[in-house]
Amino acid sequence: MSGAGVGAEAPAHAGDAVTGPTSRPHRRPPAAAVVHRGPGPLDRRGLRWLRVDALGLTLAVAFGSLAMTPSLIPRTWLVQGLASGLSAAVGYGLGTLVWFGIRRTHAGLRMFARARIWVPRRVRAVAWPLLLAVAALVVLVALWAGVGWQRQLAALVGMEPPTALGYARAVPVGIVVAALPIAFVRLVRHADHVLVRGLRRYARLPRRIAAAVAVVVIAVVIAAVTNNVVLRGTLAVVDQAFGGVNEETYPGFDRPTSPTRSGSPASLVPWETLGKEGRRFVAAGRDPAQLGAAAGRPGVEPVRAYVGLESAPDPQARADLAVAELDREGAFSRPVIGVITTTGTGWVDDPVADSLEAIYGGDTALVASQYSYLPSWLSFVVDRSRAEDEGRMLIDAVHARIDAIPAGTPRPRMLIFGESLGSQGSEAAFSSLADARANTDGVLWVGPPNSNRLWEQIVTRRDPGSTEIRPTYADGLVVRFAGGDSSATVRRTPPTPWITPHVLYLQHPSDPVVWWSPDLLWSRPDWLVEPRGYDVLGAMSWYPVITFWQVTIDLMNSVGVPEGHGHVYRGEVLDGWVAVAAPPGWTDADTARVRQVLAGP
Repeated sequence: MSGAGVGAEAPAHAGDAVTGPTSRPHRRPPAAAVVHRGPGPLDRRGLRWLRVDALGLTLAVAFGSLAMTPSLIPRTWLVQGLASGLSAAVGYGLGTLVWFGIRRTHAGLRMFARARIWVPRRVRAVAWPLLLAVAALVVLVALWAGVGWQRQLAALVGMEPPTALGYARAVPVGIVVAALPIAFVRLVRHADHVLVRGLRRYARLPRRIAAAVAVVVIAVVIAAVTNNVVLRGTLAVVDQAFGGVNEETYPGFDRPTSPTRSGSPASLVPWETLGKEGRRFVAAGRDPAQLGAAAGRPGVEPVRAYVGLESAPDPQARADLAVAELDREGAFSRPVIGVITTTGTGWVDDPVADSLEAIYGGDTALVASQYSYLPSWLSFVVDRSRAEDEGRMLIDAVHARIDAIPAGTPRPRMLIFGESLGSQGSEAAFSSLADARANTDGVLWVGPPNSNRLWEQIVTRRDPGSTEIRPTYADGLVVRFAGGDSSATVRRTPPTPWITPHVLYLQHPSDPVVWWSPDLLWSRPDWLVEPRGYDVLGAMSWYPVITFWQVTIDLMNSVGVPEGHGHVYRGEVLDGWVAVAAPPGWTDADTARVRQVLAGP
C-alpha cells in the first residue's frame, strides 16, 4: 500500500487547524496581531543594564513625586533629591517585585502571553515614549508644587525660601540616588545568575538546588561584607575621627582654677580626661555678679562637676567618681543639684546650665558624665544602651548619696534633665512616672525620642480629646507637655492643679526626633490624623514608606531651623526650669529679669 496509509499523519500547512486524538483545535492569531519583538536598542550586551521595568518606573515616579510633598523641616534641593531618590528606589523595587510575581503565577503567565500576542504593534511602538512623557510631566508638576510647599514651610518657621530654579536641581540628584541601589540589586542578580550557571555546569546540581545554594552563598557574602567591612570599617573610621576630636579643646576655654569646677588643680578628675565637651562645660558659665543680677540677690560661684569617658573605665566607676567630685566641691550643701544626662559627645547646651544657675543666683550644683564621643544622631543608632546605663547609674548614685544625708540635715532638691538621647538615658533610671516623681524633686525632659518608654506610655494613655503633639495626661495633675510656650502658660495649661514635683516634657510639632518611628513605614500616626501643629503645614500627609523616608531625612537637619522649631529648644529651657523648679514666690517679672540678663554678653 503506497502513499499515506490508514492512520498515517498528513502534513499540516501553516494556518490549518490541526486535530488529533489528544489535541484540541487551535487557531493562530492573524499575522497582523502577532508581536514579533526583535532586538531593541537596549538589548545589546553592553546596554542591557539600562533597561527599566514599566511598572517599576511607574511606581518610582509616583513614590519620588510624593516625596516632594512637605514634611516637618524645610528641605534644600540636595536633601529633597535624597528623599525623592530613596523613595523612587523603593517604588521601583516594589514595582518590579509585583510584576515578577504576576509573571511567575500560572494565571499571570497566561495573562502576560495574551498581552504579548494581542497588543497592537502601534500601541507598543508609542507606549514607552508615552510613559516617559507622562513621567516627565508628573515630575515637573510635583517639583512645581514642592517648591510652593517648601516656600510656605520656610515662611512658617522663619527661613529663607528656595528659588524654583535652584530647587530643580533636586531632580538629577534624585535620579542618581535612585539609580545606585537599583544598580546594586542588578549587580547582585547578575552574580546570582553566574553562580547558578557555574553550579549547574561544574557541580552538576539541579536547577532548583543550584538556585537555592546561590541565594544562600550571596546572602552570606553580603552579610559578611556589610558587617565586617562596611559597618566595622565605617565605625572604626568614625571612632578614630571623633576620638581625635574628643582630645581637642574649644578655643578660649581654659582650665578652670576655681575648686568648684572639675578639671581644676583641686579636682579629682584630670582636665585631660574630660573630653572636648566636658572641658567646655566646666570652663563656661556666667560669673557670680551676673547670676546675682539675674536672681535678684547676691550671687555665688556655682558648682559644675563632670566626668569624661576617659576619666573612669565604666559607667558605675564614672558615677562613683562623679559623686566623689560633688562631695569634694561641697555640692550637697547647695539647695539644688541638677543631674544632667548628656547627648552623644557629652554635650550640655549652655542655656540648660546657665538658666538654672541664674534662677538660683549660682547657688546650685550641676553634674554630668560622658558615655560616648560619637555625635548624637550616631549615638542614637549605636549607643542607646550606653546612654541608658550611664543615666541610670549616675542618677542612682546621686540619689543614694542624698538619701545618706542624716535626718534633720537640710537636703538639696534633686532635679533631672535630659535632652534628646539624654532624655532616654535619664528616663531609664525610673520604672514609671510614679517612680520618677517619688525619687526626684522635678524633671525636665526636652525633645524626647519617640522610642522613650515612659514618654510613649504617657502619650498613649493621654486623656480623650487631647492630641498627640500636645497631650494632656490625668488633667495635667502630675506631668505636662509644652513647646513654644512661656512658663506661665505651662503652669496654667490645662487650668487644673499641678502637684509637685513637676515633670515636664518640651516637644515641638515639627521635631523629627520626637515623631520618627519605624512604624511610619506602614501606619499613619495620630499626629498626622489630628490637626497639624503650629509649625507644620496642613498639606503634610502620611504615605506608606515615603513619609518614613521624609522624616528620617528631616532628622539630618533637625537643628538647622530657628529656635522654637525642629529640635532647637534653647529659648525655651528657661521657661522649662521655671515651670519645674522655680524658687518659692517666683513671678513672671523674675523670669523676665533672668531672660534679659542671659540675653546679654
